Amino acid sequence: MKFENLPKIELHCHLDGSVRPESIIDIAKEEGISIPYYDTENIRKEVTAPSECKSLDEYLKRFEIPILVMQSKGSLRRITLELLEDAAKENVKYIEVRFAPLLHIKKGLTLEDVIESVLAGINEAEMRYDIKGNIILSCMRFMSVDKAFEVVEAGRKYLDSGVVAIDLCGSEGEGFCEKFIEPIALARDYGYRVTIHAGETGIGKNVLEAVELLGAERIGHGVFIKDCANAYNIVRDKGITLEMCPTSNIQTKAIDTFKNHPIYDFHKAGIRVSVNTDNRTVSDTNMTKECQVLLREFSITFEEYKQIYLNSVDAAFAPNEIKEWLRQYI
Repeated sequence: MKFENLPKIELHCHLDGSVRPESIIDIAKEEGISIPYYDTENIRKEVTAPSECKSLDEYLKRFEIPILVMQSKGSLRRITLELLEDAAKENVKYIEVRFAPLLHIKKGLTLEDVIESVLAGINEAEMRYDIKGNIILSCMRFMSVDKAFEVVEAGRKYLDSGVVAIDLCGSEGEGFCEKFIEPIALARDYGYRVTIHAGETGIGKNVLEAVELLGAERIGHGVFIKDCANAYNIVRDKGITLEMCPTSNIQTKAIDTFKNHPIYDFHKAGIRVSVNTDNRTVSDTNMTKECQVLLREFSITFEEYKQIYLNSVDAAFAPNEIKEWLRQYI
């Protein structure tokens, strides 16, 4: 089975984790930004996590340099366009790009400027390539509740033009959901869909609370429902899709080896899973590589891949006409 040729859907991809090293250098030079190196090889080393980090927190340090060069309208538009260009080359037909707008206002941009710049990059890519995209606004869990409300309010007017969902991300502590009940409830009232990073670093109960307290329709990662029966059951019984990212999970020490990754066991048990990169640059991966993991480790068949693809279409925060367009590819 040649995954290069198969259509793909990506539901979990961080913009700041997917910046081309060459573009980091270009933008730094153009905008007079100080970075540790100005050659591609060294920058690539700085922004790519080792195959095994000590923890998720060590992995997250790789985002510091990309964030430096994502503080202008032009850089945000360019980086978004390039991400969709790269994805289109892998035969990704639909991608949901997520980012935290509050990380991109250090040089005077408003939250609206940030969102509009990313949307402009997506719109340009859709005109050039055979790909569709939408964006998910992430709130950082270490930030205050007031900041989450700011993001929800700022994105509201773009809900009909490419903003589709709200997310919580960043370092994962136990019981984080309760803090964000009100802003996420407001987001749902406004019409945002909800996906929450949970169960990535050993706390399956967070997944249960993301569904019960925040109304999560999808879960980012969700690996550790394997150790929490209540979380496992609610995900399976409610048809919650897990946005799974095998390579990233190995790097962050969520899972020790690909063979032990639960994605295939979950799929066989009737849990809806999707395959994603998480961060193309930080994890040195792409959608073809992630699919090849399933073939290499679990001997996935075409019919199984087709089912995962169609489940991903169903789970996409996209209008029905786009979903119909995506189904015809397979």
